Amino acid sequence: MEVLLLDRSDVARLLDEREALAAAEEAFAALGRGDVASPLRQAVFRPDRRGLLGSMPAFLADPPTFALKAVSVFVGAHEAGLDSHQGAVLLFDGETGRPLAILEAGELTARRTAAVSALATRTLARRDAGDLALLGAGAQARAHLRALAGVRELRRVRVWNRTPERAGQLAAWALSTTGLPVEVAASTRGAVEDADIVCTLTSSAEPVLEGAWLSPGCHVNAVGSCTPRAREIDGELARRARIVVDSRESALAEAGDLLLAIGEGAIVADDIMGELADVLVGRCRGRAHPDEITLFESLGLAVEDLTAARRVWERAGERGVGRLVEWPG
Repeated sequence: MEVLLLDRSDVARLLDEREALAAAEEAFAALGRGDVASPLRQAVFRPDRRGLLGSMPAFLADPPTFALKAVSVFVGAHEAGLDSHQGAVLLFDGETGRPLAILEAGELTARRTAAVSALATRTLARRDAGDLALLGAGAQARAHLRALAGVRELRRVRVWNRTPERAGQLAAWALSTTGLPVEVAASTRGAVEDADIVCTLTSSAEPVLEGAWLSPGCHVNAVGSCTPRAREIDGELARRARIVVDSRESALAEAGDLLLAIGEGAIVADDIMGELADVLVGRCRGRAHPDEITLFESLGLAVEDLTAARRVWERAGERGVGRLVEWPG
């Protein structure tokens, strides 16, 4: 038996923005149909909570497929020249249990996360939205810039980062690779002023974005916070916004952005309007009016990894990409 190994460059080559968005659409369509089994992720932290190892399994009914992502998340990894998310996705045939592929998880995670934000933006943001603010300048910021450019015509882009040099590097990269000019903002407030799409993509445990700063009609993708005690947005933003989540169960267990706002009394759990899959199939209304602020709370679901990984595996087979290794079976 052979298993296909796909490294970071393979994933980047095979999961472009179009493929990643299609995989995200597939994942949320399956969620809407109830064709997915995916328990809450498990995480083991270092005692000082500087890093964690997460485990994310999922099953997709059609076509029958299992996937398991094992990923480490280390806030300071970029100081060593590494991405904050590192790991592997294991893909299995859902009929026989046969291992199919092992894929590098960092690139896949960045691209599938950005694709889900793009799907949420296409669904919830105003049709004329095109003033984008990126809070954070790492791998997710680059992936989000590419992905969002595919669903909205971007007329202005601003980026803020705690380290201005990294923001400048992102701006230079964006101009050379996408042709989009990106302004480096001196503050988070300056970055989001008059923006109608905002993405929070940091590792901050304290709010970097305040609801009072947002213009009417803004759409926010809250992406960086994924633990109950960390938040990127304040309670006022949660209070002002129409809240849509990727998973209600995950949000009420893991989303510090919302859990801390609930603890402060800014919102209650029932203020979560619904899941993105509910909006896509019409069970829940998305944006109600042009001046409404919408918030998509993105924690990341294992089925997103599964559909993206399966798509990469299929394209690799079609194009002869990757390395086959013998596997005991």
